[in-house]
Parts: sequence; structure tokens; C-alpha cells
Amino acid sequence: MARSISYITGSQLLSLRRPPNIAIIDVRDDERSYDGHIAGSLHYASDTFSDNISNLIQEVKGKDTLVFHCALSQVRGPTCARKFVNYLEEVKDDAGIKNVMILERGFNGWEASGSPVCRCSEVPCKGICSTSGRSCVKSFRDRTSGIMFYFSSVLAGRCSSCRIC
Repeated sequence: MARSISYITGSQLLSLRRPPNIAIIDVRDDERSYDGHIAGSLHYASDTFSDNISNLIQEVKGKDTLVFHCALSQVRGPTCARKFVNYLEEVKDDAGIKNVMILERGFNGWEASGSPVCRCSEVPCKGICSTSGRSCVKSFRDRTSGIMFYFSSVLAGRCSSCRIC
């Protein structure tokens, strides 16, 4: 069962219905804590990824698509995605995962394109400002398309306590 890994652009990812079937896996190491992250993403640092694959499989139960990324998605993101696929093949279990993808241009490209970034320090990310307890990232679902949109309350001037706002 050779499983392929494909690439997805940030705009394609935004157009997909995130919850409940897609998980975004951030494999950056320390930079996640100060650069921000994609709201709702799961953090599995690349330096310990191999040791934690079984935990990741448990955490993504019910998801059918995983999108991996690092800062640029040139080394760590693709490497971890391949390790994940190899693990599934080794244990002969697809865990319900139909698609394994890599975010083109990684987190840096995501942020540079103006896509929403969460600055919370919660694990797992809940889109909540950890110092004020108020939401720094709001979301709503478009009723016509079903697409989930995220925006920062910074733009609305509502959060005054977190280190970014």
C-alpha cells in the first residue's frame, strides 16, 4: 500500500472545511512559541516526531486528512509526513487517514499571504489568548459555502492583554 503525499496551498487549505475531518500538524520546534501558528493546529516537534507518532495517531482519530507543515515545508514538514506514512504502512493500518498533505511554503508562506495566525500559547491550541482568557482568534462559518473563516480580534481592537495584541 504505497501512499502518496501531495501538496496543498494555503488558499486551498482555507477553502476546505477544516472541522471535523482535517488536522493540521505543525512540526516546527521552538519557533512555534514565538512565531505563532495556524489556529487549531497540533504541535508535534520534528526533533521528537518519530517517538510520538503513535500519540499523533490517537489524537487524529476521526480525521481523514492530515496537513503537515514546518517553517518553509522544505525539510521538516515533508520528512515528518513521510515518516508518518511509512509508520502507517509498517503497522499495516491506515487509521482512517485518506490524505496526507504538505502545506506549500509552510507557515512562513501562510503568514506572508495574510492567512490567519494564532498567537496563543495553549497546548493544544484553542484560539484563546493565554494571558487574558479572551479569544484572539475568532471564527465563523459561511452559511452558503460552509467554509470556516478565522480573523483576529486584534483587528477589531478587542484584545489588550496578550503579548502580540
